[in-house]
Amino acid sequence: MTGKILVNPVSSYSGIKLLLMLFRQLDLYNKAIEVAEEALRNHPDERYLKRCAALTYKWKIIFSRDSQPNQRMIDKAVSLYEELISLYPHFSVFWETDLAIIHTKSSEGLLRANRIYQELLERDLEDEERQMLYNLYAKYLYFHRKEREKSTRYHMKAAQIRQRSSYRHNSIKELKKIAEQSRNRMCREVQEFLENLQLQVHMST
Repeated sequence: MTGKILVNPVSSYSGIKLLLMLFRQLDLYNKAIEVAEEALRNHPDERYLKRCAALTYKWKIIFSRDSQPNQRMIDKAVSLYEELISLYPHFSVFWETDLAIIHTKSSEGLLRANRIYQELLERDLEDEERQMLYNLYAKYLYFHRKEREKSTRYHMKAAQIRQRSSYRHNSIKELKKIAEQSRNRMCREVQEFLENLQLQVHMST
């Protein structure tokens, strides 16, 4: 099946992304990278295949439990994502947040990740983009900077944007956990925030 897909004309309908996602579901990250790289070697100028290759490296770096990603792999992923940012300027926010996440997997990359987030926070973004950014930045603050209160406030910012998405759902879920932690000094404030959020929903229906 892999061979047939690789000889198909390249497009978003050629089946390669579905194949790569199957490899991801099976935790076959190295195989996904191998297939994406082979396709890219055959069609080096295809933007779509560069997107596919970038995704496979991201999956390996973020989701693989085999071992810590080495710097060479991180550098390759960074190179692909930086190219995507220049190729798809209108979608650069999505690629830049991915790039920031990849940087956090390297001890040398945390400052770069922080710089990316700070630059994005200063931009005039669409609601959907801001919501995604606030949610991802909240996770970054919590896991990599140990700034729990600031992380909570960015989850609140994400939840406040009334755009239905997995990012908003995730932020609300995290806030509900905090609201149940009586020893958390933001517990009461988060409880009131969630109550007001629910009230806004009722008033709009």
